[in-house]
Amino acid sequence: MTHSIPDSGSGYLAEGLRVGIRHFTREDGAEFTARARESKRLHHPWLFPPETEEAYAAYAGALIDDPARAGFLVCEKDGGAIAGFININNIVRGGFQCGALGYGAFAHSAGRGLMREGLDLVIGYAFGPMGLHRLEINAQPGNTASLALARGAGFRREGFSPAMIYIAGAWRDHERWALTTEMRA
Repeated sequence: MTHSIPDSGSGYLAEGLRVGIRHFTREDGAEFTARARESKRLHHPWLFPPETEEAYAAYAGALIDDPARAGFLVCEKDGGAIAGFININNIVRGGFQCGALGYGAFAHSAGRGLMREGLDLVIGYAFGPMGLHRLEINAQPGNTASLALARGAGFRREGFSPAMIYIAGAWRDHERWALTTEMRA
């Protein structure tokens, strides 16, 4: 199933002052993987986005085709460069209406506030057109940039989960953060 919510006319699903968000496409592979390779030092040891066209095709395909996932590219409005990505994974409907966020900035955009603006747009989109009620972020305790982004977006820390997610060959501890539509209002 592909995402079919209409965009704003600009090609973006939502726009801020400096960035717009749009869904992943299969055609974004070359730029995405080049940015991922340039950002290895920034991402290590927290994140491992696809660095080859083949890996990107599988990654983006899952975000495009799986109704339990939604992938968003955060793009600079001036020129359209991909600044980062924000995915909503494990979307559960029914009485839960929840999804788990994962995200990463690319090195050229890190520290410029673009991901903060993009995250705000994704949250608005998730709570608006997507109809979600709750978003969760699970971040490793040492990943200060990720935790700062969660905190800055209004998420509250709900707990600590030892050995929660298997990353880079080991089970990693994570802090659990959440935001609901009521908290955002």
